[in-house]
Amino acid sequence: MREMGEAEQPESPLYLRREAQCLSVIIVRMTRKSWSDAQRLREEIALVAARLIAEEGADYATAKRKAAKQVTGEARIAGELLPDNDQIETEVREYVQTFLSDTQPAELAHLRQVALTVMTALARYRPYITGAVYNGTATSLSDIYLQAFCDNPKEVAIDLLNRGIDYEVSESRHFNGRGMVETLSFLWRERGQRGEPAGVHLSLYSLDDMRGALKATDGNGRPVRVDAHGLSTLIDGAEAMEQASNH
Repeated sequence: MREMGEAEQPESPLYLRREAQCLSVIIVRMTRKSWSDAQRLREEIALVAARLIAEEGADYATAKRKAAKQVTGEARIAGELLPDNDQIETEVREYVQTFLSDTQPAELAHLRQVALTVMTALARYRPYITGAVYNGTATSLSDIYLQAFCDNPKEVAIDLLNRGIDYEVSESRHFNGRGMVETLSFLWRERGQRGEPAGVHLSLYSLDDMRGALKATDGNGRPVRVDAHGLSTLIDGAEAMEQASNH
């Protein structure tokens, strides 16, 4: 029994303990590697951005911007001081493996299945998937990012309305960095699904954009986006790996 006058210290919330661990990783890496200041800064920003993506479901651009402000205290910093998406993705994978390995695989599998259902339903508009659900770093808070390539983008909006799906309209930067494209954001709930529906962001491109889109690869030579067949292959591969690990 605890003696009188001995105060019991409340346990820190889980997200605070994770943040402290994340900061300790920054310190260890900075002392382990003799990098230049710019390289160290990119590493710090990538680590903080990874936590925002994994724990808050932030997209890469938002996470990078918030992380840069948290680390430097500046609203804007030079582009060469920011980590690229490949570096951030590497840190997200490590963060997920360290802190979320018990729950993330099932969450990813669910989101990929939802994405495949949406892509199948909208197959006539040639949807491709990109982002965290595609690359395997998604958690339960992640949204699904799709890109459709069609003759008349307005048909997609009409199709969603005919399905009884309400959506919000915004703009996203074109994947080639030039201009903006219309993006439809909506919620999708699988039949019989419990819990929160998945958030879907569908960016609308013209057919002329498709050639450049299919040629794009990331720093590891992996396609930046895949169609429903490619996503189905990923799902099958993940299921096969899980079955093999259980035997």
